[in-house]
Amino acid sequence: MPIELSSKDEIVKLLDNESAVIVYFYNNNCAPCISLRPKVEELVLDSFPKIKLVFVNSADHPDIPALYNIFSNPTLIIFFEGKEYRRESKYISIPQLQESIQRPYNMMFD
Repeated sequence: MPIELSSKDEIVKLLDNESAVIVYFYNNNCAPCISLRPKVEELVLDSFPKIKLVFVNSADHPDIPALYNIFSNPTLIIFFEGKEYRRESKYISIPQLQESIQRPYNMMFD
């Protein structure tokens, strides 16, 4: 079940409690956001099950993307141990995303 966050405090608490998190910023009027979302969900489920994937609707909660200096959708921020590891925006390649996450994920969880 997708987890939707609606406040800055929820993200801060999540980053404090989880080792690995991907925050997916989107809005419902963004075609790339809609088409990319199931691919990211499948990638995390199949290849990175220990990463917590959460979603933030940028249109409904504009204060949250502002906190992270996000100006376009879709944007994914990957956090390891509460620190931003990587940021991907707009044209996101699933194979490249997988490759960029694989090494730190393996180091952390294997």
